[in-house]
Amino acid sequence: MNSKNKGKDFCMFALPGMFCFFAVVIIPFLYGVYLTFTDWNGVSKEKNFIWFENFKGVISDKEFWTSLLLTFKYVIVVVVLVNVIAFAIAYLLTRGIKGQNFFRAGFFTPNLIGGIVLGYIWQFVFSRVFVNIGESTGWSLFEVSWLSEPNKAFAALVLVSVWQLSGYMILIYVAGFMGLSEDVMEAASIDGASGWVKMKNIILPLMMSSVTICLFLTLSRAFMVYDVNLSLTSGGPYGTTQMAAMHVYEKAFTSRQFGVGQAEALILFIVVACISGIQVYLTKKQEVEA
Repeated sequence: MNSKNKGKDFCMFALPGMFCFFAVVIIPFLYGVYLTFTDWNGVSKEKNFIWFENFKGVISDKEFWTSLLLTFKYVIVVVVLVNVIAFAIAYLLTRGIKGQNFFRAGFFTPNLIGGIVLGYIWQFVFSRVFVNIGESTGWSLFEVSWLSEPNKAFAALVLVSVWQLSGYMILIYVAGFMGLSEDVMEAASIDGASGWVKMKNIILPLMMSSVTICLFLTLSRAFMVYDVNLSLTSGGPYGTTQMAAMHVYEKAFTSRQFGVGQAEALILFIVVACISGIQVYLTKKQEVEA
């Protein structure tokens, strides 16, 4: 293939994608970095350089650091629960049980529902359905809406997130289990490996590529949670469930401190990028080939 044909193929297939990527991701990101050094309020035409004043505002913003710590707590709980549950269910759904394809589709369905819609659905469940169950049965756990108490509201947010994210991770783990070499599994059984020993020494190492993908996806999605947070709890009660992404939005668009909000968004991006990069590096080192 000559260079002329290569250039034509590049323009036909790669150039549109690159243009969209730069237009939607790279240029807005660079523009956002530029705004962190200005006093822009999101409305006015003037953008005066104030250099690092916005970052000083971030340091003094106690609510941001509180929301970031809460986000870390949320991320740890969600990532662990999603991956443990998804891995266990995927393992069961690849054991040849009757109707396993139906169950795979059923578990994936919550991932198809938008976060805003999902939040409002579960808001009705926690505020009406659970309360009615508590009133009719006398169970104290459901007598009051979970969304009215800080600890229960956080648990509700975790529950909805795990319910939504697990389905997608199940599919990835199912693909990983189906890709395991039957020869390796048979050889392990012949050598006497079974149960937890087989899972620990054979299956888990071979599944690390799927684990890497699922951990990365759940980390990034949990850190950037906004839609479910907004529609389910709106950061309440009394701001006790306001995650970092919601705080950044409120700071930029509600408080009209766009420069400070953009600086907080940049810090959040750096935190997520560093943690995700470390996670990928560590889990990649654990991957083995059959």
